[in-house]
Amino acid sequence: MRVRIKGDALCTLILVIALCTLFYRQLRKHPQNQDNITKKPAKESKIPAGTVNSKKHLEPDVRLGKAKLLSEVYNAEVGSEEAKLTIPVSPTQSPFDFQLYLRSKDHRNFSLLINQPNKCRKNLEGPFLLIAVKSIVEDFDRREIVRKTWGREGVINGVRVQRVFLLGTPRNETAVSMWGSLLQQESHFYKDILLWDFIDTFFNLTLKEIHFLSWADKFCENVKFIFKGDADVFVNVENLVNFLRPQSPLEDLFVGDIINHAKPIRSRKSKYYIPETMYGLGNYPAYAGGGGFLMSAVTMKKLSRACEEVELFPIDDVFLGMCLQRINLKPVLHEGFKTFGITKPSAAPHLQTFDPCFYRDLMVVHSLRAAEIWLMWNLLHSQQLPCSQRQRIKKPFHWKRKKAKQTTKGITN
Repeated sequence: MRVRIKGDALCTLILVIALCTLFYRQLRKHPQNQDNITKKPAKESKIPAGTVNSKKHLEPDVRLGKAKLLSEVYNAEVGSEEAKLTIPVSPTQSPFDFQLYLRSKDHRNFSLLINQPNKCRKNLEGPFLLIAVKSIVEDFDRREIVRKTWGREGVINGVRVQRVFLLGTPRNETAVSMWGSLLQQESHFYKDILLWDFIDTFFNLTLKEIHFLSWADKFCENVKFIFKGDADVFVNVENLVNFLRPQSPLEDLFVGDIINHAKPIRSRKSKYYIPETMYGLGNYPAYAGGGGFLMSAVTMKKLSRACEEVELFPIDDVFLGMCLQRINLKPVLHEGFKTFGITKPSAAPHLQTFDPCFYRDLMVVHSLRAAEIWLMWNLLHSQQLPCSQRQRIKKPFHWKRKKAKQTTKGITN
């Protein structure tokens, strides 16, 4: 009997050891599962500016100064577009949790994890133009294209131009491992990264708007003008500078591709869906397409204060229009801003829209791939540009509609 009891106990012990071994191997294969089990609710960040809150944070290698190495590391860590993790959305639900947004919308002050406090203080006069570009952690390649082309820092047409990129933390930190260390290295080398402690999503772009304006008011108070745009735009900075030269930074200025009388989208399938309970008016106030716009220093300061008074709205373009309405400033439309891309008009079917001679007279063009931005910038700055100064069109092409007979064809009263 004793031998039998000992044998049963030995078998039980062996089975327990085998189960523990299998469980341990599973944890090693899927370490994120363990993190999800043991992870505690995040407390409000108290990390000083210039650091990143990341468990995998590594000290930046001061000797690492080559952008190529950074690019290779990013590509290896981030992987292909198809490999990025996404959060599935039920087809019967709205792609945005409005209840959660309404409950947390008053939380609008987030820590600045990486700062550039001396960006505008390298000289007493400050930069003539500050370029602020919205970006996300994964898009290192796009930031590199901007740095190497239209977003170059230095003296352009006789004025000083500086640059910053605006980022939040990635939605899924496990999908972008070592992101904190990589951003530290990138910031150490380029000194143009601004990172805040809010999750970088489409509906959090409003947070990026108000935090940048607050940063500019505090750390870049001596700037003359600001251009703010996306990383997928082509910008002719020389044209911006020429346009701004006769302007006064002490007077209100807000210029871009202005949208008037836009109506809220009520379709739940739309990315821009807004329920009537959140915005009950028939039209939005006039606002600029977020692909890119210009503003003066005095307007920046006014908007920074207005953002603190206006209730947050999940669409950043419209929210800024509400702030403009708050300070009673009407934005100015400029034909050189094509923030919805260039659509080939029916009146000119043979017009080549991707033409350096055509881009030369524009200021901002939205929705371009990184390779197209690089190619257009190099074509425009080539000494063998196919169009000469004499060929410049004196009167800009007007995107006219068809004649009345054509547009009303087939319509009866």
